[in-house]
Amino acid sequence: MISSVAADAHRLVSTFVPRSERDRAAQSDFAAFFGDDDGPVRRESGPDHLTASCVVFDASLQHTLLVFHRKGQFWVQPGGHVEDGDESVVSAALRELREETGIATAPPAAPLAYDLDHHALSSRFGACASHLDIGIAVLIDRGTALIVSDESEDLRWWPVDALPSEVPPQLVPRLGGLLARLQETR
Repeated sequence: MISSVAADAHRLVSTFVPRSERDRAAQSDFAAFFGDDDGPVRRESGPDHLTASCVVFDASLQHTLLVFHRKGQFWVQPGGHVEDGDESVVSAALRELREETGIATAPPAAPLAYDLDHHALSSRFGACASHLDIGIAVLIDRGTALIVSDESEDLRWWPVDALPSEVPPQLVPRLGGLLARLQETR
């Protein structure tokens, strides 16, 4: 039987609408992992597994909220591994957002703006070789109180067009793709 998170990941991968060659490659890659079986949903599923993140923008879509990841030593969107009790990819992403920033928010309205990003990890991440991340776009008021978690060294809003130098290479194209998806729904 496919777990609810695995079924949700499969649904998101199969209904993802590619808008670029990068999107098409990501969807094909994810489909190889999330076929007819449960797929690598949990960290214990193996070195390559699902993660869920919130790619946070302000209402103007001019700023994004990033955390300075303690292990990775880079600025990145809040996110992490699926845990017991997560009912969907969105619920896992929103839980991670709450844990890493203190922000509790309702699920985003339909249509859901999300992306797929499979990225390799350094040895700093132990047994995790890569993450198959489904990033959910959420809009948050920049005046919302923020709390830095134990997993991060810092947390702050950055202009989308003036990101810090310490970001993973996939962050810039992810932000651009998600901004385009959000602008289509406005």
